[in-house]
Amino acid sequence: MARILIVDDSPTQLLGLKRIVEKLGHAATTAEDGASGVDAAKRDIPDLILMDVVMPNLNGFQATRMLAREPTTSHIPVILVTTKGQETDKVWGMRQGAKAYVTKPIDEKELVQAIKNLLPAAA
Repeated sequence: MARILIVDDSPTQLLGLKRIVEKLGHAATTAEDGASGVDAAKRDIPDLILMDVVMPNLNGFQATRMLAREPTTSHIPVILVTTKGQETDKVWGMRQGAKAYVTKPIDEKELVQAIKNLLPAAA
């Protein structure tokens, strides 16, 4: 069982993502914005992070970049889960350190596959 941190400012999205993660048999924790997501990642060192992009305070691109540059969290794979579906957004997100990019509305099969790809031992 992996520990997956879900960072999203939408309670509805948090609930939906948590349901998918728990259905896979993983433990889910949540944070409601980028800043609290970075804090939770540093504190809990999850196995994987699902990160929204459009959030108040610190957006998902900024939070992902911070986590990728921080020695204690740089090994944690981040999947950006966002409504920002332009190819330039995807390229930028990957350049910030994300390992996968899934657009909303979420295709559950696509998200599950991305999680399994990044957690081969736990999937």
